[in-house]
Amino acid sequence: MKPLMLAVAALGLTATSALADSTPYIDHREARQLDRIMDGVRDGSLNRHETAQLLRGQEHIYQLERQAKADGYVSPRERFRIWRAQNFQSRQIWRERHDWN
Repeated sequence: MKPLMLAVAALGLTATSALADSTPYIDHREARQLDRIMDGVRDGSLNRHETAQLLRGQEHIYQLERQAKADGYVSPRERFRIWRAQNFQSRQIWRERHDWN
């Protein structure tokens, strides 16, 4: 499990440092969601499969943000798309942490 946690930490650090310039709310929410996933790993409410699935969802959000920033400007439509993906990811985190399996 330690290699997984190290990979998650590295992913979080690279993603937040690379994207920290013009979308502070999005970045802050990504960090909070990653913290929720790590809390689930620590308290045992997430197994390895669930954790990997949630991390893939986080990576999808990072990709959306990178694509939005590619031209140097994040449009309202792009922000909405990222916001919607973050809402979906938040629900997934809650569901996986509360599935009592």
